[in-house]
Amino acid sequence: MNLVASFSRLIAAAVLTLAMTAVAQEKSSFTFNFGGSISSNAISVSASDLYSSSTGYGFEPGANITTGDGCVCSTNPFCFSVKLPEGNYRVAVTLGGKAHASTTTVKAELRRLMLYHVQTEPGQFVTRSFIVNLRTPEIAGGDHVHLKPREKTSEWRDWDDKLTLEFADTNPHVSSLAIEKADVPTIFIIGDSTVCDQALPPWNSWGQMLPVFFQPDIAVANHAESGETIADSLAGNRFKKIFSLMKPGDYLLIQFGHNDMKSKKPDALDQYKSDLKEVIAETRAKGGTPILVTSMERKGGIEHPTLEGYPDAVREVSREEHCPLIDLNAMSIPFYKALGTNLDLAFVDGTHHNNYGSYELAKCIVSGIQENHLPLAQYISPDFKGFNPANPDPVATFYMPDSPEHSTVKPLGN
Repeated sequence: MNLVASFSRLIAAAVLTLAMTAVAQEKSSFTFNFGGSISSNAISVSASDLYSSSTGYGFEPGANITTGDGCVCSTNPFCFSVKLPEGNYRVAVTLGGKAHASTTTVKAELRRLMLYHVQTEPGQFVTRSFIVNLRTPEIAGGDHVHLKPREKTSEWRDWDDKLTLEFADTNPHVSSLAIEKADVPTIFIIGDSTVCDQALPPWNSWGQMLPVFFQPDIAVANHAESGETIADSLAGNRFKKIFSLMKPGDYLLIQFGHNDMKSKKPDALDQYKSDLKEVIAETRAKGGTPILVTSMERKGGIEHPTLEGYPDAVREVSREEHCPLIDLNAMSIPFYKALGTNLDLAFVDGTHHNNYGSYELAKCIVSGIQENHLPLAQYISPDFKGFNPANPDPVATFYMPDSPEHSTVKPLGN
């Protein structure tokens, strides 16, 4: 009897140890000190602390940073990562230095724009907050998203178990960083290469520019991927992943068309509409709000539309299903016309946009949310003053700091 009791106690102790280890691994709140004077329980980080799986935090390789001035700083972009479970996180970052002025732009994960041109004077420190969504390919119940090869390599940052922040701009200064789990609504996005998080410049999309236009009370989770049709995303479990995470009060922005229109099947357009109706119904069943988005035109589509009947099909489904519609296709044409001879400065090729083009298209999306009088509009940043695509921001005055690496590899799809 004593032997059995002893064995039971050993089993119980082992189970408790495993449970405690699991809890430790699931830690979701951190505070880091990069030279500033914050709470004593913060983790002090030096310029030499590179990311490792043992500590679960640190600077990514290639960071050329210095310490001092009450912060870490660099004349080049640098990245800092923290190992965290899947979910939404509120990040509060304190920027600035004791003796030098700085301008800092912050991107998260795969170049999602979070903070844009935050300026500080010498001796000035400012704290800004934003929400970052983290995800993994696994789906509750044992399934997973069918990732493409590039999603396992150059795009892995969008799927790994780390929250990665990129600091760039003119002499960026970072003093401290606080991260905590955030119970906030989520804007899910799904679509193709004109929507997804593009890994490296000069390629960019409106989906990865969208977060900067929202207050730190809602998350943007971009599940779009290059080369996808709506049928591809259904078959690849991308919608299944979204619906496994969706909560009442969440939103789903849906934009497909560039790749769908290439199908030669006689019933392709009917199937496209049927698939749209399917995901609208599932979104509503989960308590979410579906929002349809028509695809923006290609560069050559100003006078002669290139998307055939697909934008009209989205408009038809919107009417039939009483679903909110953001007509990005209609808004993109006056935007392109307004650029005139500068149109090339919004594109990388005939389909895909650069920083400027995607930033302006993201403004179209935000404007469309306001025009639909959606409850989602309450989360838009008060800094956003509306947008007229026929009167875009001047190309000559637009500046977005780029990541340190570039790619000549074209995104999938056109």
